Amino acid sequence: MTIAAIDVDPQRTFSPLCPEELPVQEGDLIAPALNAQAALADYRILTKDAHPASAVWVVDTHDEMLRPLSHPNADLTWVAHAVPGTPGFQTIPGLPAITDYDHVIWKGIEPDLHPYGACYHDLQEKLSTGLIEWLESKNVATVIVGGLATDYCVKTTALQLQKTGKFRVIVNLAACRGIAPETTESGCNEMRNAGILITQQTEEISRYL
Repeated sequence: MTIAAIDVDPQRTFSPLCPEELPVQEGDLIAPALNAQAALADYRILTKDAHPASAVWVVDTHDEMLRPLSHPNADLTWVAHAVPGTPGFQTIPGLPAITDYDHVIWKGIEPDLHPYGACYHDLQEKLSTGLIEWLESKNVATVIVGGLATDYCVKTTALQLQKTGKFRVIVNLAACRGIAPETTESGCNEMRNAGILITQQTEEISRYL
C-alpha cells in the first residue's frame, strides 16, 4: 500500500512568526509532527498559499476580515498573507527544503482566486491543481494530512480527497492547528461525517495503515 503525507500550508503567515498576517496559535510548532507523519509515508507533498498583495479579497485590517464577497472564487475578505517573497510565504522552521519534497502545489496565485483546498484552484472545484492526478499516478491509496489551518485549508483539502473515493484519508490533528475552537470542532465533525479518519496523536496513525 502506497502512502502519501501532505503538509498543507505550513507557512509562517499562519503562525505567531507573522503576527500582522493570519497567526494561528502554535502554528509554528507543528513541524515535528509533520516530520513524524512523513516518516510513515512513501511520498511527501507540500502545499503553499501564494497570494498577490493586491488580490480582490485583501482588506487593510483584521476587523474587516471574514466579510462575504460576491466574487465567484473569493468568498471572504482577508488581510494580505502568504505573499511570495515575504517572510510569511516561507515554511515554518524545522521542515525540509522545498526541493526535498516529492511534489509541491502552489495555490491562490491569481488575484481573483482564493481556494482553500489543495486539489482545485477554484471554489467551484473545476480547475484541478493536479494533486489528485499526481497521487493516482503514484498509486497512492492512503493520504495522511496535516498543516494549517485545521478549520480551513486542512479540512477542505481532506474533504476534496475523500470526495474522490480513491483514497483513505487520515487527518492527523497533532500536526494541525486551527484558527478558532468553534470552527475547528465543526470542521472535524464535518470530516468525520464524510468518512475521514481523525487521529489525535501521530502514533495513532499506524492503526489505519
